[in-house]
Order: sequence, then structure tokens, then C-alpha cells
Amino acid sequence: MSNSVELSIAKAINAGLAKSMRDNEKVLVFGEDVARLGGVFRVTEGLLDEFGDKRIFNSPIAESGIIGTAIGLAMRGFSPVAEIQFDGFIYPAFNQIVSQLAKLTNRSEGFLQMPVVIRVPYGGGIGAVEHHSESPEAYFAHTAGLRVVSPSNANDAYWMIQQAIESRDPVMFFEPKRRYWQKGQVNLDEAPQPLHSAATLRSGSDVTVVTYGPMVVTALQAAEVAATEGINLEVIDIRSLSPIDFNHIVESVKRTGRLIVAHEAGTFVSISSEIAAKIAELCFYHLEAPVIRVGGFDVPYPAAKLEELYLPDADRLMEAVDRVLAY
Repeated sequence: MSNSVELSIAKAINAGLAKSMRDNEKVLVFGEDVARLGGVFRVTEGLLDEFGDKRIFNSPIAESGIIGTAIGLAMRGFSPVAEIQFDGFIYPAFNQIVSQLAKLTNRSEGFLQMPVVIRVPYGGGIGAVEHHSESPEAYFAHTAGLRVVSPSNANDAYWMIQQAIESRDPVMFFEPKRRYWQKGQVNLDEAPQPLHSAATLRSGSDVTVVTYGPMVVTALQAAEVAATEGINLEVIDIRSLSPIDFNHIVESVKRTGRLIVAHEAGTFVSISSEIAAKIAELCFYHLEAPVIRVGGFDVPYPAAKLEELYLPDADRLMEAVDRVLAY
């Protein structure tokens, strides 16, 4: 019998951070309000009591300074875990991330390792104000030298944060904030799979639906609806946005002949753009229909009262299913 416990995604990340901090005294956690308050989403709650203010501490409200500090700590042999309080606040640190953090190992011909994890709560669905509900993941997946991942469930959250901290490369760790309170079983004994591998969460024969992060729950809901209509959707959570486990997707599409890629972010120059292009290249003779992408509209994220119209839901996914099956 495996050693498992039910946790929310937020508590699973907390438990994963604590495990890494116990295992490696070089792991430091910092960011805005992460210490006594435990962060605005309470993801780091309780860590201060166990590890003290030398291991987890608050930073000034200066994202460029947070990442600059993380880079300096990594140069001195630490494994820093920096929190960006909200997705839309990451842009002041963009230069430090893409021009310094992502490049230093290559620039130093491997002499400088950058075992930095940047935690980013991202996505919408919480009724927040401007700059609190964005999906900036494609900016960082585009940047060579960064690894980009996003868990969709508690078990992945617990293990992926530990795997990210163990990486010798910088990892952008995108956390689906509207799923923080979603609970699931966490196996405390063994990681389910490598960090950069995809997972099939529901097997099907008619259409492959590829997604990640907050949209996984929506895709599974759509699969339930589709089943009542006699349509079998295969749902794949890619988990890693850079690198992407294309082999897993290719195997599925060669069986189903149809692909839908879904995420909250706008579809123009997006993660779905890359997946659609790659699958069109690798599965050209297996596709029975064009790859269809479902995402947020290509407009600035709207006010909270309109976000449910912006965010893709099961109905929008089902409309895409109808379209891809019409060919």
C-alpha cells in the first residue's frame, strides 16, 4: 500500500517545498510576503516556523531585485526558489530572467550553474483586478536556457516542485491559481514520472485533446460531456511546456487522427501554435482534419465580470470537437 494523503494543490506545493528544504539546506525560499503571511495564496504557510528567517524570507516589492538576488545566490552555490506574487507582476523581472538567468550557464560554458526556480501563480478564474490573471508562459517557453513546467493536480504539484528544485537549470514553475484549492491524492513515496514528460489522463479513440495547467480540469469535463454523445476524447496533460514531450502527443494523434490544443492564453504565437505546427509536420499523413486550437481571445485580459466569457470552457471545447469531427 502506497503512502498517500489527500492535499490541495497549494498544500501539495507547500509539502514539496518543505521536503526539498529538509533534504537540502541550500534551498532558500523568498518573495513578497512569503514568510509570516505565507504568501497571498498561503502556499508557503508554516515554512517560517520550521526553517526560520534565514531559509525563508520576505523581499522588497521589486521583482527585478527578487530575480537578481536569486541569480546571485545561485552563483554562490544556493538553490533559490523565488516567488512572483502574481503572473502580471513578472514583467519588471523579464530582463533578469531572459537576458541573465537563461543565458549565464551558456555564457560561462557551463561553469556557472543556475539552479533557480521561479514560482508564478498564473491564469484567471479568481475574479481578480488587472494584471492578476495573465498567462505569460509562452514568453518563457520561447527563451532558450529556461525550463517551463506547470502541474495540474496535487500529486504532480508535490513532485514537480521537488524535481524543479533538483534541476541544475533554471525552471519557470507556473502554478494554476484557480486550481490551488482542488484536492487530490498525493503519493509520498515515488514520483509518478520525469519532470518533462506528458501524461494521458483519459484514453480515447476519436480526438486527442492536449492541454496543461488550469485547462486540464476543463478538458476532462468536456470529455465527460462528449462521452454522453458517444465521442471518446483522449486527454493529454503535457505538464512541461519547454521542453514538450512531442513523442507522447504523436503516438496519440497517430491513433485518433485528430488534435485539439487548449489553454487559457491567447492562441496567437502561443504554446498551441508550436504544438499545432509540430504535429502537422510529424503526423501529416495521419491527420484526418486540421489541428484546432482553443484559447483565450487575443485581447488584453478583461475585467473580472467578463472573464467567464474570455476563459475557454467545456462548451467552447465541445464546439471545437464538433468542428474537428466534421471533416
